Amino acid sequence: FDHHAPRWDTFGPPAASILARMADLPDTLGLHPGDDLLEVGCGTGGLTAFLADRVAPGRVLACDFSPGMIAQAARRNLPVELRLADMCRPGLLLGQFDIVLFKHVFPHFRDPHTALVNARNALNPDGRLIVLHLNGREKINALHDKAAGPIAGDHIPHPDHWPAMLD
Repeated sequence: FDHHAPRWDTFGPPAASILARMADLPDTLGLHPGDDLLEVGCGTGGLTAFLADRVAPGRVLACDFSPGMIAQAARRNLPVELRLADMCRPGLLLGQFDIVLFKHVFPHFRDPHTALVNARNALNPDGRLIVLHLNGREKINALHDKAAGPIAGDHIPHPDHWPAMLD
């Protein structure tokens, strides 16, 4: 994703439409003032300020495994901590959070099990994991079936598979 970082914000729908869709999901997101949130796969930080605004005075740690994406996010001067971190690295310690958000990233983990274990370890005992993709599983899976390169074939699991994965 490093080579995409300088142009990342020009791919896909305009940021304003994504933020509007996110604002329409208050019950799904369940973000509250004072929540501590881990945003996994923050990319260039296009959603990060929105999240920080919703949880303030809580904190946001926005992480990505791509140095190029983190560098682009840093240029935004966001009111959050940015960190280069790979959720697929065993034993990754990120702190304790009320919410871990995987937005548009779950199908791309090369080791989904380790990513979920790290998310669990980053959550407070009553914390919540949110796995969200605004375009739906079928549409994303079809898109990735036609893609080339490292995202080719990356799929969001069928709903029947989630209980076992989350155990």
